[in-house]
Amino acid sequence: MSAQKPSGALAIAIVPLLVIGVVFSIMLLGADDNCAPMSGSVSIDPASVPDTTIAGYGHEQLVNAAHVIQAGKDLGLTARDQTIGVMTAMGESSLRNIDYGDWETGGVTNPDGSRTTSIGLFQQQEWWGTREERLDPYIASKKFFEAMTRAVPEAERQTLAPTIVAHRTQGNDDPYHYTKFWDAAVEVVEGLSGVTTGLNGGGSCGLVPGEVNKDGWAAPAQGPITSRFGPREPVMTPEGPSSSFHRGTDLAPGCDEPIWAAQSGTVTATGFGTRYGSNGTIIIDHGGGVETVYLHMFDSGILVKPGDKVTGGQQIGKVGNSGQSHGCHLHFETHVNGEAVDAEKFMAEVGITLG
Repeated sequence: MSAQKPSGALAIAIVPLLVIGVVFSIMLLGADDNCAPMSGSVSIDPASVPDTTIAGYGHEQLVNAAHVIQAGKDLGLTARDQTIGVMTAMGESSLRNIDYGDWETGGVTNPDGSRTTSIGLFQQQEWWGTREERLDPYIASKKFFEAMTRAVPEAERQTLAPTIVAHRTQGNDDPYHYTKFWDAAVEVVEGLSGVTTGLNGGGSCGLVPGEVNKDGWAAPAQGPITSRFGPREPVMTPEGPSSSFHRGTDLAPGCDEPIWAAQSGTVTATGFGTRYGSNGTIIIDHGGGVETVYLHMFDSGILVKPGDKVTGGQQIGKVGNSGQSHGCHLHFETHVNGEAVDAEKFMAEVGITLG
C-alpha cells in the first residue's frame, strides 16, 4: 500500500477555512450543570408516565421502559446499567410485553432442538421463571438485571460496550445486535426521568475543545506516538494478533482523554461491527476524497453519531481500549480517495504535528 501524500494545496482546499489566526482554542460546547453523575440511578414512577411518544415509542412501551428503569434503581444500579436494560428490551421486544417469541415468529429452536419458549420484554425462556413472572415487566426486568450483574461484574460493565453487556446476559447470536438501540434508549431514559445522563454524547457534559490552526485542522489527540504507519511486527491483543501492516498512527494520551475531529466534516459511521469489526469506531468524511478514522473507543466514549456535522477540534470521543488493542490509545487513520496514507505526513502537510 503506497504512502500517497496530498499536496498542501489539495489538503487545504478540500475543506473551508474556518477563521483567521495562527492557533487558537475554541469552546465548542459549554458545561451542562444538569449532567447526572454516572454513578447514580435515575427514577420514574410507571404510573406517572405521560401519554406521549419518545424516540418513536408510545405510551404502553414507555410504561414498560419505566418498569425497567425502576427495577434497576431498586437493585442499586447506575443510569448506564438502567439504560442497558432499556436498550436490551428494545432489541428483544421493541418494549412490548408480548406473550410469544422466536419459535412462533421464526421457528427458532434451542441448541438441543427443542422449541424456544421466549416471552415478555426480554424474550426470556422458561428457565428464567414462571410464565407469570416473565410477563410481569418489573419482575422480568429484575431477573434481567440480576443475570446481568452475575454475567458481567460491575468494573467490567463500565468499560464494555453496552451491546456486549447485553449479549453476555442474553446470549444473542449477534453481539452487536443491540447497538442500534442505544441512542433511543438514552433518549427514553432521559425523557422519562428528566435527567441529562450524558450517556449518548449528544449533550455537552464535560466536553473539552481542541486547538485548531488557521485552516481548521486539529490534532486528533494529545500524547506520544506509540506506533507509526507501515510494516510492523504483529502485536498480541486480547482478540488476537494485530495486522503486520499498520494503517494508522497510534497516540497514547491515556484512558478517557479527549479525541478531537481533525477537520470539519460529516460523521459517516460509528460504533462496533463496522468495517473495523470489534474496534470502537468513528469515521468522518471531510469531502474532496479525504476521510479520517478513529479507533478503540468504548461505546460510552463515542460521542457522535452518523449524520452529525462536526468541526475541527470538536471533541468526538474519549480514548479507550476496545477491540484489537492492548492498552488505551487512539488509532488514527487518514484516507485519500479510499487509500490509507501516512497520517503523520498528511497532518504535517496541513500544519499539524502528531505526538
